[in-house]
Amino acid sequence: MPDLSDDELLDALGVEATLERAGSHTPREERIIAGFEDILRFYEKYGHAPRHGEHNDIFERLYAVRLDRLRKLPEARQLLAAVDVHGMLAGAEAVAEPEVEALDDDALLAGLGVDAPRTGDDITVLRHVRTHAERRAAEDVANRTPCKDFNRFKPLFEQAERELQAGVRKGVRFGQEAGVDAGVNIGDFFVLGGQMVYVAEKGAPTKTPNGTPDARLRVIYSNGTQSDLLMRSLQRALYKDEAGRRLTGADEGPLFGGEMEDGDVESGTVYVLRSLSDNPYVAEHRELIHKVGVTGGRVETRIAHAEHDATYLLARVEIVATYKLSGINRIKLENLLHRVFTPAQLDLTIQDRFGRAVKPREWFLVPLSVIDEAVKRIRDGSIAGMVYDPKIAALKIASRSPAL
Repeated sequence: MPDLSDDELLDALGVEATLERAGSHTPREERIIAGFEDILRFYEKYGHAPRHGEHNDIFERLYAVRLDRLRKLPEARQLLAAVDVHGMLAGAEAVAEPEVEALDDDALLAGLGVDAPRTGDDITVLRHVRTHAERRAAEDVANRTPCKDFNRFKPLFEQAERELQAGVRKGVRFGQEAGVDAGVNIGDFFVLGGQMVYVAEKGAPTKTPNGTPDARLRVIYSNGTQSDLLMRSLQRALYKDEAGRRLTGADEGPLFGGEMEDGDVESGTVYVLRSLSDNPYVAEHRELIHKVGVTGGRVETRIAHAEHDATYLLARVEIVATYKLSGINRIKLENLLHRVFTPAQLDLTIQDRFGRAVKPREWFLVPLSVIDEAVKRIRDGSIAGMVYDPKIAALKIASRSPAL
C-alpha cells in the first residue's frame, strides 16, 4: 500500500481540510477570541452564562463583565458568531456591576479585593482568597464594639421579648412581609444571626451608585454590642440569613386581615365589665375599675359564674360596653388592648375560695370613655404607638426609643 500524504489520508476518511491563514486575526481580535473562550469554558462547566452578584465567585463576575462588553461590540458579534454555540452574545444585556465596565481584568480583580496573579499562575484558581461575602461578614463582626449605654436599650429588648412570647409581635421572614417594604427605620427590631437587633439611629439618606436608598445606622445587639453600618449591609445580611426575621411592631400584625390564622374568628366581641364586689377598694373606685377582654362567644355565657371565679374578683359583674369586630385574631387583639392599658393595671390581691392569694391581671383603672376611644382607634388603625397615661387619664403616643 503506497504511503499517502496527509491530505490524501484525510480525503480517504471523508474529512475536508480547512486551511487557516496565518495571521488572519489582529492582536485585538485574538484577545477577543481568547476572552470568549474563557466564557465558553465556564458555560460548559456550569451550564449557564456567568452572572453578576456579590455572592458569586470573583471570576464568574469577571467573565460576566467581559460578556457584557462583548455584547456591546458589533465586531465581536461578527467575529465570534461561529463559536457562539450557546447564543450568549444574542442574550439580553445584563447590568454590569457599578464602575467596573472600563476596567481590564487585573484592575477588576483589584477592585474586587484580589491581587493580580503572578506570571505562570492560573488566573481561575484562587489561593488563600476569601469571598466578598466572607470578607463583608468578617468586617461587620469586627466593627462591633461594646455598647456603653446598653442599660438604656436593655428594657426595650426585654419588652420586645415579652411581646414576642405573648404573640403581640411576630417574626416575619425579611422581605416577605405582606404590605411592608424592606426598609429599615429607627425603632425596628430584627433577628439576625440568632441575636435580636435594634435600630437606634439612622443618618441622613444617601444613595448607592445604582440609585438604591441607603443610610448610616447605629445598630444595637442584644448581647450588649453595637455597630455603625450601612442600611444596605443590614438588609443584605437579613436576606442571606435563612433565620433572619423582622419583628412586627407591637401595634402591627394581622388583627384584621384577609386570611384567617390560628386564633382568628369570623366575628368577636370586645367586652368591658364592671365588678359588683363589696371589696372596699373596688367599691370606692367602681366607676373606674374595668375588666377588658375579647371573646368569640356570648359575653353572658362567659360571665355566668363570675362570683365563683377569681378572674372576676369572686363577684358578680355587669356588662357596661361591648364592641363587635370582624375578621380578628382574638389573642393578639386582647394582648394589644392589655398592652395599651398596662400602666393602669389594677394592683389588687384577693383570696380565692380555697384561701389562695390571687392577683387578677385583666382589670384596669381606666375611664370607660378612654376604652371606647381605644377601640375606635383599633378600628381606624390609629392605635399604633398609643399607650394610656394615668397622670392625664388619656391615651398618648408612647416613645419607642430612648432619647439619644
